[in-house]
Amino acid sequence: MTSVSKFDFVIFGAGFGGSIMAMVLRRLGYSVLLLERGKHPRFAIGESSTPFANLLLETLAEQYDLPFLRSISEWGLWQTNHPEIGCGLKRGFTFYHHSPGNPIDFQDRSRQLLVAASPNDRVADTHWYRPDFDLFLLERAMELGVTYHDDVSLNECELGRTEWNIAGTSGSNALRAEARFAIDASGANGFLTQCFGIPEIGFETMPRTAAVYAHFKNVPRLEENESVLRKEDLPYPPDEAAVHHVFDDGWIWVLRFNNGITSAGAAVKHGSALHGSIGKSVSPQELWNDLLTRFPSLKRAFANARPTTPFYYCDQLAFRREYATGLHWALLPSAAGFVDPLLSTGFALTLLGIDRLGRIFGQGKASSQEALRDYNKKTFVEVDAAADLVSALYAKMDRFEEFALLSLLYFGAMSFTEAAWRLGRRELASGFLLTNDAEFTTARKRLCAAARAGEKTRREDVAGAIRSWDIAGLTDWQRRNWYPVRLQDLIECKDRLGMTIEEIQRRFADI
Repeated sequence: MTSVSKFDFVIFGAGFGGSIMAMVLRRLGYSVLLLERGKHPRFAIGESSTPFANLLLETLAEQYDLPFLRSISEWGLWQTNHPEIGCGLKRGFTFYHHSPGNPIDFQDRSRQLLVAASPNDRVADTHWYRPDFDLFLLERAMELGVTYHDDVSLNECELGRTEWNIAGTSGSNALRAEARFAIDASGANGFLTQCFGIPEIGFETMPRTAAVYAHFKNVPRLEENESVLRKEDLPYPPDEAAVHHVFDDGWIWVLRFNNGITSAGAAVKHGSALHGSIGKSVSPQELWNDLLTRFPSLKRAFANARPTTPFYYCDQLAFRREYATGLHWALLPSAAGFVDPLLSTGFALTLLGIDRLGRIFGQGKASSQEALRDYNKKTFVEVDAAADLVSALYAKMDRFEEFALLSLLYFGAMSFTEAAWRLGRRELASGFLLTNDAEFTTARKRLCAAARAGEKTRREDVAGAIRSWDIAGLTDWQRRNWYPVRLQDLIECKDRLGMTIEEIQRRFADI
């Protein structure tokens, strides 16, 4: 008979979220069983980080003595400490608007938006090459004493009076264990979701979207084909970013890694002409090729590209569960809901969830239903806020000037959040997308509802909504959709952060 191993926690899913959660729990003194139905290294969608996600990595690194999280929180530190891990340089968010059949005019700034997220490469954000990145984190978790099994198939997982009873196989070996608390980090159709039959209730506002994506080699940089993009006055090289090619019914992402691989994919609305081609295509690759033929600039960019992975297809990107906690269990945000890759919100939401659960378990409140209900509430308030904004942006993809204006709600809220956290004023922005602030939340909801209703998004309305939080010069319309990172913008807005010029200069010496 196989002996039963006893643990404080069992975590389902060994992606980046599951491994970081496991490390946090180990640092708190708990025993942890980490179960993975697949094997590493593996392909994973979700690859682009943000300044706030990196701040959360720094926070977890300091709070739980996990210095290697700090070493992967910036491009410069990453390249110095872990050059062997695939990574991409992300200086900001790049958007270009395309019309079917027409090459894009890269000199037309009314059809582009460049928002810098860092002043230089050294402190820049990153794209995570997940086969390398997730394996690295898993190995660190195991070094900290996390018990790990992959190739897991469970035939029993039941919640008793006070513990979970788990039985199954790991490869050819029998597996039996008990745990006092379960955490699901296994994504959209996660184990606990299936175990409890947690309803998928969707988002009230999000359109139904499908996605096709793969990894490629031989994708040239934008400036190789477009000499105008070699100008020195750009806020950053446009390809060193999360590149968004926006069209009326969806968008295409392009993310570059330093190992010669480029991640690219498309999200398109159901019911659109583009989505309609799915019924005519026999494979996801044909769908991808059909998309490229509609946009000459993209067709040119991928003319010699070679896929290095299969083409993946997802018929429904967004999902939202009805609840995320219960007696002796919780879902990470990545298993509770996902909106869209458009604003790179997924990593930050997941890391916020890990931070909150770590604080709950660090206070010995694993059995506190009040604490878990608060976690549940914040998880859905934040993912619903992301869905509210992203759905409004989808409604404006055919009117790029308004799309760009509306996106400033995100960049205004998050640049303020990042600065507040850097300056030790976390209480000013404790909720993602400033969901802790009633004034901003009301303005965001009003503008997003109006956008979905077909009303025109106007400069004065956006400026009024973000006026109290704009610390990045986002409403300086003379910048014509190019937004660099400037210390002077922070200094001019010092009162909004409650800081002196000297404090800002000391904390932001890199700018």
